[in-house]
Amino acid sequence: MPFVASLFLATPLAGPLMKSSAHAPAKITTTKAAVVATPLARFDATLHETYSRLGAAQQGLRFEVFQKAMTGYLNLRETGHLTASQQHLTVVDFDLPSTEKRLWVLDLNSDKILFHTLVAHGHNSGENGADQFSNTDQSNMSSLGFYVTGQEYEGKHGHSLRLQGLDEGFNTNAFTRSIVMHGADYVSEDFIKQNGRLGRSLGCPALPLDQYSQIIDQVKGGSCLFLNKSNAGYTSKYLNQNVALAALASKRAANS
Repeated sequence: MPFVASLFLATPLAGPLMKSSAHAPAKITTTKAAVVATPLARFDATLHETYSRLGAAQQGLRFEVFQKAMTGYLNLRETGHLTASQQHLTVVDFDLPSTEKRLWVLDLNSDKILFHTLVAHGHNSGENGADQFSNTDQSNMSSLGFYVTGQEYEGKHGHSLRLQGLDEGFNTNAFTRSIVMHGADYVSEDFIKQNGRLGRSLGCPALPLDQYSQIIDQVKGGSCLFLNKSNAGYTSKYLNQNVALAALASKRAANS
């Protein structure tokens, strides 16, 4: 069942067993305590259920990263930034080194992980790890935050996908910087074996040549992309749990 299809209700808890004296038959009494789940608790439970159905832990996507990505996805859906029919969420975790698969494409309609693969970071963001980020033109760094995918086109890197950054001060210059999703020969296991890390882009989330076109075809046209890095000073108005809760409530009302 898709993650937006249900929220979870807490069940009553049984009280302790009560014993009588040694000469009388034991009597058992129970006390029912109604547990009222708060909206935030139900939200957290929903995300954990979705995370489990996706099998995300088994594919290396940490829950805290998934939680941020989902909160932003719901914010963007509630505020009309995403195409209604686009239920793909792409997550990049720059807490991981380039030698590890750190990009996931999630299908939230079918609760499946469609891709889990390598992705490059910007040349000036770091060597094997990405530690520096910028929204400045010609910085050759990656930019953190939430993006909406645009349309595909044929450019100098072949089949590519335009990206619109939404986080002011973090990635809103992505379009003018020509930060796009594209394929690159330096994003491969062979490159890692020869160099000890992936090659680096000019700031683009570059993908393996044997997967980039399929990924672009899945996520083009108004889906959500989230680039994560912990403890990097990143903040976003789209990490608003109240708005995410409203998005869940709207979906429940539409399905009822």
